[in-house]
Amino acid sequence: MPNQDQTDRIARGQGFIAALDQSGGSTPKALKLYGIDEDQYASEAEMFDLIHAMRSRIVEAPAFNGDRVVGAILFEMTMEREIGGKPAPAALWEDHGVVPFLKVDKGLEAEANGVRLMNPMPDLDALLIRARELGVYGTKMRSVIDAANPDGIKAITDQQFEVAEQILGHGLIPIIEPEVTISIADKAEAEEMLLRELLLHLDPLPEDRMVMLKLTLPEVDNLYKPLVDHPRVLKVVALSGGYSREEANARLARQTGMIASFSRALTEGLSAQQSEAEFNATLEASIASIAKASTSG
Repeated sequence: MPNQDQTDRIARGQGFIAALDQSGGSTPKALKLYGIDEDQYASEAEMFDLIHAMRSRIVEAPAFNGDRVVGAILFEMTMEREIGGKPAPAALWEDHGVVPFLKVDKGLEAEANGVRLMNPMPDLDALLIRARELGVYGTKMRSVIDAANPDGIKAITDQQFEVAEQILGHGLIPIIEPEVTISIADKAEAEEMLLRELLLHLDPLPEDRMVMLKLTLPEVDNLYKPLVDHPRVLKVVALSGGYSREEANARLARQTGMIASFSRALTEGLSAQQSEAEFNATLEASIASIAKASTSG
């Protein structure tokens, strides 16, 4: 069973979930935004050392604690490394009061029917066992909707809930993330279709099954309120999806009951070249603004 103290922190905590789970494909961009260009590392190992140093610097900053950051999503390599001399999941919870989650998807298949499904995850059970051993509370898995295609959106939701059932079987709480691309012309229609499919999958879940949802900030304010209120949903969190932090915060503040789970919007303005004082002040302002938007609705 999931840790009850951690469940309470997610359900009732006044804050947001930090997404610190850039994968191998997105790490070079994240490092570039942090002020580290690709010519500053010579191998993938060096690249992952640098991104881990960035994540550790964020986690160990004074502003990063359970008062406003209720959870954090980790990349697998981060889960297996240490922060402050402890395994990363233990450091998050024991030292900072932040509930640890793990990104488990292995990237996306090619687009079909307007969506990109998750790649197969043949080693998922072994990964989930390892995550439980290290104190991880839940997981996150992302797929992408690029068009308001009913067949595609059904397929993406079917896949997400199928994998979620496997995750629940290991006593972990899955964050289901069917991201709607913010730039598509039919975004509002895709979101309406997604809402219907999610409710169709949530309604039959037994009482002992709880999931979380990570969704693109919608075009229609409070579109996802039925999900926020659903008895099988522990929390609905929002991804920034390419919006600036200012725009993401403004949209989030209009959604009742949703909290943030931002990645790029969280680290916006942070730089490897900043002094500790500058870095900490920038992160403090970022965390304060995202936490405020997460509780405004």
